[in-house]
Amino acid sequence: MNRAPGARGNGYHCLMGHSHPHRRASHHAHHEHHAHDAADRHSHGSAPSSQRTLIAALALTLAFAAVEAVAGWLAGSLALMSDAGHMVTDSLSLGVALIAATIALRPPSARMSYGYSRVEVLAALFNAGFMVAVILLIGWNAALRLRAPQPVDGQTVLWVAALGLGVNLLVAWVLSRGGDHKHNLNTRGALIHVLGDALGSVAALIAGAVIHFTGWTPIDPLLSIGICVLIAGSTWRLAREAIHTLMEGVPGSMSIADVGRRMAGVDGVIEVHDLHIWSMDSRSPALSAHVTVADLADWPRQLVELRALLERDFAIGHATLQVETARHATVLVRDIAGRGRLH
Repeated sequence: MNRAPGARGNGYHCLMGHSHPHRRASHHAHHEHHAHDAADRHSHGSAPSSQRTLIAALALTLAFAAVEAVAGWLAGSLALMSDAGHMVTDSLSLGVALIAATIALRPPSARMSYGYSRVEVLAALFNAGFMVAVILLIGWNAALRLRAPQPVDGQTVLWVAALGLGVNLLVAWVLSRGGDHKHNLNTRGALIHVLGDALGSVAALIAGAVIHFTGWTPIDPLLSIGICVLIAGSTWRLAREAIHTLMEGVPGSMSIADVGRRMAGVDGVIEVHDLHIWSMDSRSPALSAHVTVADLADWPRQLVELRALLERDFAIGHATLQVETARHATVLVRDIAGRGRLH
């Protein structure tokens, strides 16, 4: 395979410093149409299922939140009331997720050419922020309870917490089975809320048992604080991934160096540069790149091969490729530490 002047190793240079990840060129108009269709199918295929799942989860969560709130108030248990409050906030987060999933179904328009799929990422970020507020509120009330312990009806806490754990596990099962939580940040955010509820129910269950059999009431706020710490870790991971997507970072499961090398390995391709990979949501990666070829007459074949490679091996259905000939290409090599060449 021919090499660009100054090329080394895989024979391509990636100019990461450029600020045009959405640049389009006329050389690839027919490819862009195909890729856009593929991206639409990729991003909207699971949306109806996600909506149904969120509706079911919302109904179950709201129904039990009311029961647990009343029982917690009557029993005087912070762990039980915290869990009930957490379930109420989950209902809000599930409602936000449901609205986002509905908006994401809207097709692209003249003003929103990419569609609305990124709304789901915004909803995930909102849910993460809301969870931070819940954690701080529960932590504050737990500190007050430690300073001034309150009487707690351990037996009521025990039975209601056991029932709440069953409801939360059912909701988590519904979300994990039908909500595409591995690839949908929106549904994953809702699932984290529900799993946090399940942990809260476990804490309330333990607190109820300890108080019922020993009478030691500080266990109630102490377990509430422990659950807040566990939830904070999952919330941080969700927020970090949502921010990464909004900043148009390279999807976590993908190596930009690997993609560039594979593209540069197509017969007749001399160089791949200005390579950018980002994602409109948590399921739909997109790519843009300049491809330098030895002979422009070979470009139709190379375009087909590149498109097939990207979709088959990297699940990139939306790719924008600008072709250049070797005699017009400008080769610029930078050190990797300066965000230049990728080895």
